Amino acid sequence: AGEYVFAPGVEMQHDTSPHDVVIGGKLRRLQCASLVLCHSRLMYVQVFWRWTRLQARIFLTEALQYFGGSAGRCIVDNSSVVVASGTGPDAVMAPEMQAFSARFGFVFEAHRVGDANRSAKVERPFHFIEHNFYPGRDFSEFAAVNPQMRAWCDKVSQRRIVKLQARPIDLFAEERTRLVPLPLHVPEVFEAVTRFVDVNGEVSLHTNRYSAPAALLGRQVEAREYKDKLCILDGPRLICEHPLSEPGRHVKHRLPEHRFHPSGSERKRRSQPAAEEGRLRSFEPVLGGYLDGLKQRLGGRAVRALRRLERICGDHPRTAVLAAVAEAQRYGMYDLGRLERMVLRQLAAGHFGITPRDMAQLQL
Repeated sequence: AGEYVFAPGVEMQHDTSPHDVVIGGKLRRLQCASLVLCHSRLMYVQVFWRWTRLQARIFLTEALQYFGGSAGRCIVDNSSVVVASGTGPDAVMAPEMQAFSARFGFVFEAHRVGDANRSAKVERPFHFIEHNFYPGRDFSEFAAVNPQMRAWCDKVSQRRIVKLQARPIDLFAEERTRLVPLPLHVPEVFEAVTRFVDVNGEVSLHTNRYSAPAALLGRQVEAREYKDKLCILDGPRLICEHPLSEPGRHVKHRLPEHRFHPSGSERKRRSQPAAEEGRLRSFEPVLGGYLDGLKQRLGGRAVRALRRLERICGDHPRTAVLAAVAEAQRYGMYDLGRLERMVLRQLAAGHFGITPRDMAQLQL
């Protein structure tokens, strides 16, 4: 039996909890993150779609800015978001989380496994949040949740806590002077990844797709994920900025200036038939029907297939080619590899007197 008593500015506690919230008429699972100053019980709460080290650094940055500073240590559980290895006193924090805490002048400490009382100052309020913030509130979209939650934190800091015989906002007036001041510059938190711009002029992040200029097709770019936006950079140069969508939703974002409009010469080139097609039609008008079927099957101008067919016509006698084409067109066969083998069979039977059975034996 007993309780923990904390002097001002000594400790803060951080934890997360999954909450089911109705957003836009649908029940969604959100991750609720909370940071509490242990002396004044001042609390800051926000929700996220998912919870990774990026979201942890974003939330803690906002929370410390809300408090105006940080306590000397931050007690966390033994989750892998903050802890890289070990548990309790033997826990080793992830390098990026160590760098984050060093910037703001505090240290992370993990409580022993099973010692939930050590972080009770932050765990107990989750029940209060679920039964006092969400009921009676209607959220049309996710973006409406966190602003209301921040205003709610301002409101509950004014309530009187019977056990403390004081309001958190009054106790915070004393604790604020003991907090570690914020650094002179607090940079916006982001996570950078490299992506290739695909043939559709898009980069992919968490199954969602974001457009990029056509000039970057096939190029490697840097995608910076912030709390609510995605920035695409080519080296040090900012190319474009998109609103960030919920992970796993397969949403496409395309800016109006990124719509691909081919130039007039390119549109003209696409509308005209390929030069190979013109030579094949002049070679033998009978090939016209087969060419139409080949283009319909392969799509576009089928330039590569037309080039191969032109080579077949140039390498073999006209009669053998036309006979093979007529047979292939009759059966709807547009595989040019098989067409060339049919031409060779025509040559073997007509010029050398080799039967199909003899051809099979020669192939064996």
